Amino acid sequence: MPQTMLGVGILGVSPARGWAATAHIPALRALPNYEIRAISAHSAESVHAAGEAFGVRAVFSDHAQLLARPDIDVVAVTVKVPHHRELVSAALAAGKAVYCEWPLGRDVDDARAMAALAAGHRVHTAVGLQARQAAAIQFLQELLSGGYVGEVLSTTMDRHSHVRSDR
Repeated sequence: MPQTMLGVGILGVSPARGWAATAHIPALRALPNYEIRAISAHSAESVHAAGEAFGVRAVFSDHAQLLARPDIDVVAVTVKVPHHRELVSAALAAGKAVYCEWPLGRDVDDARAMAALAAGHRVHTAVGLQARQAAAIQFLQELLSGGYVGEVLSTTMDRHSHVRSDR
């Protein structure tokens, strides 16, 4: 039985940086059942550059145009958190399955509103965390696996920890 190919639209793509460019696009390209069919960014110049960089012809500076496409089954929301609720809500209202970067919303009220909207539209949703793909985390993993700090017995990290790497 042939497997279904799912069409993906990504909201918030930059040609050279950000989670879409460094984590989502490479991961989606490695999966056999997903095809990136359209991308969107706030700036027309940026989205055209991203389309060229990633080989995606359907590019939009207006997310509503991407969401109106019938060939888009899943929408990945990879913008900054203050814009999550607007874009996730629009994708859900369009009947699209949604993958949103963590955190889902600015607060619990945002998250509850989006969860209720998803339940009302009966679409699949997921919230993801791509931090393990961050350059700083990968560098730390290299140091640890190479024995640089010896045997790690304990560690503490919290959501307010900021690690910067200029590698």
